[in-house]
Amino acid sequence: MKLIHILEDKCKQSYSCVRICPVKAIEVKATQATPVIVEDRCIGCGSCVTVCSSDAITYYDSKDNVKALLQSDAKVAAVCGPSISGEFSDITDYRKFVTMIRSLGFDYVMEAAFAVDLVARKYAELFNNFKGKYYISTCCPAIVSLIEKFHPELTDNLAPIISPMVAAAEVVHMKYGDDIKVVYIGPCIDYKKEALATSAQGLVNEVLTFAELRDLFKEFAISESNQEFSEFDAPIGSKGSLYPLSNGILQAADISEDLLTSTVITAEGRESVLDAVREFEQHLEKINQHFNLFYCEGCLMGPGTTQNGDKFLRRSLVTKYSKKRLKTLDITQWKKDIETYNSIDFSRTFHPNDKRLPMPGDEQIAEVYRILGKKNSDDEVSCGACGYASCHDFATAVAQGLARTDMCVNFTLRNRQEYIKALKVTNEKLAKTQEALQISEKSARREQMLAKEASETVSAMLQKIPSGVVIADEKLKIIESNHSFIELLGEDAREINEIIPGLVGADLKSMLPYQFYNLFSYVLQSGEDVVNRDVHFEDTVLNVSIFPIRRGKIVGAVIRDISAPEVQKEEVVSRLGEVINENMQMVQQIAFLLGEGASNTEKMLNSVIESHKTKKKDD
Repeated sequence: MKLIHILEDKCKQSYSCVRICPVKAIEVKATQATPVIVEDRCIGCGSCVTVCSSDAITYYDSKDNVKALLQSDAKVAAVCGPSISGEFSDITDYRKFVTMIRSLGFDYVMEAAFAVDLVARKYAELFNNFKGKYYISTCCPAIVSLIEKFHPELTDNLAPIISPMVAAAEVVHMKYGDDIKVVYIGPCIDYKKEALATSAQGLVNEVLTFAELRDLFKEFAISESNQEFSEFDAPIGSKGSLYPLSNGILQAADISEDLLTSTVITAEGRESVLDAVREFEQHLEKINQHFNLFYCEGCLMGPGTTQNGDKFLRRSLVTKYSKKRLKTLDITQWKKDIETYNSIDFSRTFHPNDKRLPMPGDEQIAEVYRILGKKNSDDEVSCGACGYASCHDFATAVAQGLARTDMCVNFTLRNRQEYIKALKVTNEKLAKTQEALQISEKSARREQMLAKEASETVSAMLQKIPSGVVIADEKLKIIESNHSFIELLGEDAREINEIIPGLVGADLKSMLPYQFYNLFSYVLQSGEDVVNRDVHFEDTVLNVSIFPIRRGKIVGAVIRDISAPEVQKEEVVSRLGEVINENMQMVQQIAFLLGEGASNTEKMLNSVIESHKTKKKDD
């Protein structure tokens, strides 16, 4: 059974539960969204339940189990803790309160005050028959858990006496038999765990807190106004009704509280109890007294009571109720009952259950100090805001994995201040960057406008050029084309242009023959120009010049229809010029060759004449 748990959806992570936990059984890790209760370290004191302002911490709910018991065939007895007189101040007569409990389906309703009387007598015997060993009272289950788990060396000093709850259950079973079911109703949530302990096993079946009892009254619409009087079932208690007050059990045992002669010190409340246990452990040989300890400020203020109750009002109500009960008590019958039930075995044993964590080494503590920004003892504040008594204790908890560094207020504030400074510097840089960005944005807008104007100018110029112009990407998809290019392609292109102006996105491969668009592919791949290439397209001849704009990415082309009159005239003149130039070159070459031939003939004829003259002289 998990006694206490934290509801993640309600937790606000204020860490108030961590700060108040007397044994640091609530761990806070970086990997966890919310604090987590370490069950085997928890002593069930309920401090975390009462301190949580967001109601995110709750304890095991026994109402359904109790209702199941009441609906069964078994006889069920309710045993009410004496604190009812302080808790139910809204009920004017306790006899109607008894009837309200019976209305839930209980067969018997008894008061635990008589069991307190029995237990008190055992404490009187233990303390009065002093043999040199001092004891710590064991009425409060949270105190027992505290000693067994975190002061195991003191386990032998726990008074070997059962609690009033267990004693009351023993009385019920002795009176009504072993088959009777017992539900204890009280202010303490740790009684739910004690009901499962060896000393109470099989004796107490369920435990209801006062808060749970109120819930059941509300659920079944049970109120004082529609109830008759009814008395508690016997046996009736005496001074045991003072038990809700921390020294009430001493009053019930007639143990002297005289400051000069008493051998018992009473302490109540979280801080006082923790100090008492520590000093009992450290200075017992000088104190030389028994300790009567109650974790809460008496059972009046237990975690199972209505929260935010007034302590001194409840105290007053308890004493008034006790006085009223004592006036009508049949003392003779009480003494007989004491003798009858005094045969119960009130003994109990305890066992050390050490849950203390290993202490971290000096290096680990030093590392935590370094993270916290504490260089030496002068930096230790020990403000207690983290929930630990000193900075050293907090550093130890961090090293043990029970706490996070951000639980230190000074560390968090310092980080926050550094963060604010860093944020201020960042904001200043951001402001400067924003100013530069605005200037850059204005410049970019101007350039964008100029680029837009240039683009519009170029597009306008393209449309005015009589030759066809087209620009395509690496997939031969048209990026831009002019009206002349569209006219060259014919009627299909004109129809497409009406839907998609400029044929943007159209595929050249679907609009031009292979030998034509293949020239575009060649230019894209090679990066070389194709100039004045004649290409047959349908019934005409086109003069094409293709050139790379971005190699492998964008290509452009200028296309002229040679058959067009204005182009034909220009082309004829151009080509006649080329022919004339070519013929002139040929004539010049022929003339050169003829000139050389005439010269050689003249030389040859002159040589023949000279040869003939020489021959004639010889003759």
